[in-house]
Amino acid sequence: MDLQLDGKVALVTGASKGIGRHAAEHLAAEGATVAITARTAAPLEATAKEIQAATGRPVLALAGDMSVTADVERCVAATEDRLGPIDILVTCAGSSPGGLLEDLTEEQWMTSLNLKFMGYVRSVRAVIGQMRERGTGSIVLVVGNDGLKPSYWEMTAGAANAADINFASSVAEQYGRYGVRINTVNPGPVNTDRWDTLEKAFARDKGVSQERAHELAQESIPFGRICEPAEVAALVTFLASPRASFMNGAHIPVDGAQRKAIMDR
Repeated sequence: MDLQLDGKVALVTGASKGIGRHAAEHLAAEGATVAITARTAAPLEATAKEIQAATGRPVLALAGDMSVTADVERCVAATEDRLGPIDILVTCAGSSPGGLLEDLTEEQWMTSLNLKFMGYVRSVRAVIGQMRERGTGSIVLVVGNDGLKPSYWEMTAGAANAADINFASSVAEQYGRYGVRINTVNPGPVNTDRWDTLEKAFARDKGVSQERAHELAQESIPFGRICEPAEVAALVTFLASPRASFMNGAHIPVDGAQRKAIMDR
């Protein structure tokens, strides 16, 4: 299927690795011109070169921290200056500490909300004005199934994710009339560095080995395995494309029908 992405300009945050990296590569492979952001320049630039080599498409690397408003605005302005108006925004820049309520510090709560929630708000706010004026645009927030299926060992992520989902619903209702679509993709466990960190925290808090934590994650999913980042990226790319023209305000789980209670044995 032609996703009709030729000539589209996409900005992907948190794209040096994991789901963001795969989303950027999928978008480029479909013909989009992609700008990618992450906090650390060296791995980001390496990722840009790898995506260019794999797809034959130019990729613009812009180091920036989505928890800092000035960085968000700078990256958006640089993308528009170098590539043109942004047609697609994909937000993946967000990590939250795993842990139990009595162990989590207020600083950890604020760090999670500042990046995983307010970072998404900043990114959307920076592009939405020109999308509204042009009468077109697609925004995909990669959030997480904790916002739909809470788990007490990932509480800071769940709170930020639930806020993202509420925010996306509000923006979809407000800006749909202007031709701007916003949807969320909500993965469960995905084979990334981020999941490895959460798995370690889960193992610590539950008093089990990481190997057992991984087994519990697999057992909680009917497929008997965790997701691969490319599987999430495929859905992100479709939602970002004109082929998903009537998708707005949707919150799609990509978790293989995970039953989180099974992890709490």
